[in-house]
Amino acid sequence: MGTSVQVTPLCGVFNENPLSYLVSIDGFNFLVDCGWNDHFDTSLLQPLSRVASTVDAVLISHSDTFHLGALPYAMKQLGLSAPIYATEPVYRLGLLTMYDQYLSRKQVSEFDLFTLDDIDSAFQNVTRLTYSQNHYMSGKGEGIVIAPLVAGHLLGGTTWRITKDGEDVIYAVDFNHRKERHLNGTVLESFVRPAVLITDAFNALNNQPPRRQRDQEFLDAIERTVNVGGNVLLPVDTAGRVLELILTLEQHWTQKQLSTPIYFLSYVSSSTIDYVKSFLEWMSDSIAKSFEHTRDNAFLLRKIKLVINKSALEEAPGSKVVMASMASLEAGFSHDLFVEWAADPKNLVMFTERGQFGTLARLLQSDPPPKAVKVTMSRRIPLVGEELAAYEEEQNRIKREEALKATLVKEEESKASVGAEVVTNDPMAVDTNVTHPSSNASGLHSGAFKDVLIDGFVTTSSSVAPMFPFYDNTSEWDDFGEVINPDDYVVKDDNMEQSLMHVDGDLNGKLDEGSANLILDTTPSKVESSELTVQVKCSLLYMDFEGRSDGRSIKSILAHVAPLKLVLVHGSAEATEHLKQHCLKHVCPQVYAPQLEETIDVTSDLCAYKVQLSEKLMSQVLFKKLGDYEIAWVDAEVGKTENDMFSLLPLSGPAPPHKTVLVGDLKMSDFKQFLASKGVQVEFGGGALRCGEYVTIRKVGDASQKVGGAAIQQIVLEGPLSEEYYKIREYLYSHFYSL
Repeated sequence: MGTSVQVTPLCGVFNENPLSYLVSIDGFNFLVDCGWNDHFDTSLLQPLSRVASTVDAVLISHSDTFHLGALPYAMKQLGLSAPIYATEPVYRLGLLTMYDQYLSRKQVSEFDLFTLDDIDSAFQNVTRLTYSQNHYMSGKGEGIVIAPLVAGHLLGGTTWRITKDGEDVIYAVDFNHRKERHLNGTVLESFVRPAVLITDAFNALNNQPPRRQRDQEFLDAIERTVNVGGNVLLPVDTAGRVLELILTLEQHWTQKQLSTPIYFLSYVSSSTIDYVKSFLEWMSDSIAKSFEHTRDNAFLLRKIKLVINKSALEEAPGSKVVMASMASLEAGFSHDLFVEWAADPKNLVMFTERGQFGTLARLLQSDPPPKAVKVTMSRRIPLVGEELAAYEEEQNRIKREEALKATLVKEEESKASVGAEVVTNDPMAVDTNVTHPSSNASGLHSGAFKDVLIDGFVTTSSSVAPMFPFYDNTSEWDDFGEVINPDDYVVKDDNMEQSLMHVDGDLNGKLDEGSANLILDTTPSKVESSELTVQVKCSLLYMDFEGRSDGRSIKSILAHVAPLKLVLVHGSAEATEHLKQHCLKHVCPQVYAPQLEETIDVTSDLCAYKVQLSEKLMSQVLFKKLGDYEIAWVDAEVGKTENDMFSLLPLSGPAPPHKTVLVGDLKMSDFKQFLASKGVQVEFGGGALRCGEYVTIRKVGDASQKVGGAAIQQIVLEGPLSEEYYKIREYLYSHFYSL
């Protein structure tokens, strides 16, 4: 029987909710993505809460909230404790994304679903992998191999390949086949006939214009706005698609020598760009080659300023272009700037991605857009007067209770340690539970004096010299001497702690100074909120910079990959049903679109067996070197070992003859040069290679059809049987490995 595969959607089917799916491979449970929305709606995580404790490994495909936003909460509250796997950029940029989410909400609400410590704790479980790196699972997952592959869409974006017993399960959501300024396209098209393909229908009904046309319209709209004295607001994500926008604006401003200031505004803007500068090997080939030849880093920005608070925008009066987080307009700097700029007809709010369902961004993208919207304006202010006094009194009470508890615990520990040190037959030991008779004739009642040392000292064979309790803190030693703790030698400086915010050991304290100060700020404060009605008089425009393959491309890619079984997730009900019907007709006969928490069995119909190669058989096999490998033709019969395992055994009779198998790939241009070097007159003509006077070599077959990554083509040698024919055939065979 084939590898057992079950898929259970936990969130994100028949709608545009965050992505989270349980994929079970022979009983080993993968949680593939663990997303949350910008509302941080805990009801979306109820299906996950029911299976979190059974998850064996977590695979993260992209660095945005929709794919990893629930990790801190799930690990803190839901019992998720499995190891996490992601690429280096997804790990780094995902961490910054969650920091920005937390800081944005902490400024406008009493956000308590998770803390910065919870974020750090969750991301400490991440194992970082490089593209195409095979990671072999152990223990319960023995025999399963996972590998991240290029997906496009976001920096470090991943298409996951899970392999067991030679069968591939591919998870490919939010991929992009187009090559962009900072990213290469997906490698999904390189797969042929995987056992299971899990993909999304998010863009199944959308078609995109050519990139040049889109970019030109985008830049023209911005220039028109700033030319009439207006401001442009681009609500963006923290560290995802904003990178493509940054390069687009940076290149255009540099080419045209424009002076209008551009800002990237988020709590972690500087840290984001600092890390992106070090991820050039994860980007497009053009960026990598440019750096190799000119040492010019594409993200060494000259036209775009990185800022972490709105006050920096006031330094440049007049028109400006601001990319501000969050893209949903639910919180963050983009929310505040929209409220300030919406009433001015000269201003422009440019959306570059579809707003999440139920958010302000989605409301403004409706057709027609609303003329007025109600928003909540919140801000955090310091406590003063009676509120401050009440807060301090409460904090003091909490501190007193904690100090009392600590004292009691310390006393208990002290009593326990002293009791363990007492030697019961030591005459110097004092037992407070024993009452000694009074030797005082003054008539004091018995028990008036306790803990009286017995007069006299008599040694016993088992006692040691009487002394006060002494604890010997022995140090550890290794081959180089005493093992030291580096923390004991750190000079604690309050000023240093203010300037360097240590967030995570791998991040080396690399966080914007302003954001670090915001985190370290312990001034007592409260949140004030008010309802406002905002008149929407500014221009609203949507340009598709989501970086996803459109419907036409998705259908073409799926037809090329031709999976044995296809599972559709994440997309509106209309888009999911449309893509399902198309794939049933043109891709494969087994297409599934499961409902929420519905488990579907997509176990392969192929039968796979494990067999042992007997030593007797291997001793008779003749291997031939092929590059870094050795290959051989094996004739054997199936038997069973003493352990009832299948085994390949030598044939009991003579091996049947078989046709010669030629292994390799012939390039006609290389073979032409080889024949010329041997003195054979050769030339191309009519799509064939004419060798000598009578012999012709041609390739036949469809080069677009591939098996295992190689084109299905045959080489045909035509000509009369002659000395020249056999000579050229011998030269041809020399370019292959024959079995």
